Amino acid sequence: MSTKRITKEFAEISTSPPAGFSVSLPESSQSIYTWHVVLAPPDASSPYHPGRFAILLTLPTDYPFKPPAVRFLTRLYHPNVTNDSLGNVCLALLKPDQWKPSTKIVAVLDALRSLLDHPQPDDPLEDRIADEFRNDRSTWEKNVRQHVQRYATAEPTFPAS
Repeated sequence: MSTKRITKEFAEISTSPPAGFSVSLPESSQSIYTWHVVLAPPDASSPYHPGRFAILLTLPTDYPFKPPAVRFLTRLYHPNVTNDSLGNVCLALLKPDQWKPSTKIVAVLDALRSLLDHPQPDDPLEDRIADEFRNDRSTWEKNVRQHVQRYATAEPTFPAS
């Protein structure tokens, strides 16, 4: 069941991706369980624009009964993403106790884009960045733009599988 659903969702997303996204499978393995996602925030008013962010989306073999794992491979200055090479994401939708099998990957992608547009400083992975977002928005935006300039202006790359 999971392979059939994943194949169907991949076909839908790759032919009609949500705004700002492109999705592909790793060239070396063509595993349907690993997706390479690139997010380019479409809104020019976003401090993350014109960055391009590589996201690794890994689907468990028991998807859709378990949520996918999502990591930003491109460094990101954000209260809900670890500010390190791991790029772990805190997103309520992906928490095992809140995941619903009816949720589709397109909803996960929309939630990721929304998280860039609307950080959730009350549920942070990076407390210092969350405090800065709440208390000194101009400094936070300056730091976001510096990270975009440093890490997100080149073509996103993915590790070889």
